[in-house]
Amino acid sequence: MDLAVFFQSVVSGLLMGGVYSLAAIGLTLIFGVMKIINFAHGALMMLGMYVSYWVFTLLGIDPYLSIFISMPCLFVIGAILQRFLIDMIIDAPEQNQLLLTLGIALVLENLALILWSPDTRTLDVSYVVKTLSLGSVRISLSRLLAFLFALILSGCLYALLQKTDLGKAIRAISTEREGGELRGMNVKKLYYISFGLGAACVGGAGSIITPFFYISPHVGGAFLITSFVVVMLGGMGSFGGALIGGLIIGLAESIGAIFMPGSTKLVITFIIFIIVLLFRPTGILGGR
Repeated sequence: MDLAVFFQSVVSGLLMGGVYSLAAIGLTLIFGVMKIINFAHGALMMLGMYVSYWVFTLLGIDPYLSIFISMPCLFVIGAILQRFLIDMIIDAPEQNQLLLTLGIALVLENLALILWSPDTRTLDVSYVVKTLSLGSVRISLSRLLAFLFALILSGCLYALLQKTDLGKAIRAISTEREGGELRGMNVKKLYYISFGLGAACVGGAGSIITPFFYISPHVGGAFLITSFVVVMLGGMGSFGGALIGGLIIGLAESIGAIFMPGSTKLVITFIIFIIVLLFRPTGILGGR
């Protein structure tokens, strides 16, 4: 194998892995705080992509700047879903939670079909074909920007959770819900905020890939599966695990594309996933 091709795949995989990490961080936050496995996560990412598409098409706002619109919008949507739907089954059996979030995903996808048709859309931005040279490796400017934005947004969320009173309260109820209630915390409000933050993260991930990825009502399905693999690989509820898992899966997909054509490259991803489940079922950074 040509080393130049290999290094090109490594760089491309790491850049895409950063986006996977941001999407997975939103999923692992929701699970870590509320123990909800959110099957609507991919549909929320799709909504973030459409917000950026229409903001660019109608207002001319760059997709990377549109995160300041898409993320607040997805935060509100996530908080509303938590308040009026998910909160009703928060203590229900896991299968009820799965069915509800799957139903939400189906409703959102079909609503997108009605509003925007099943047509695939793309954004025509001037810098999508621009690249930077690093020796024999060429780095796509749009993918590099997506990676940097993903790291910045992930860092902001980490700082929020670690350094602010709100973040400490969210971490407290994720560990001991009853204890938080006894200390006078408004647990339901913190749940709304947590779900909103998770939705905002995946909405932001959707926005930053719109310059180089297609947009359609069903686009979230592939990212949903990848996000679940990343979260399980890194450890359910682990922020650092989601970050590491996203980079690993991004590398696996990119390097796998060298040897396997088309969607068969995902075989390597799932082989890694199965190995981790067999020998480290809690994930790389998951607890006991």
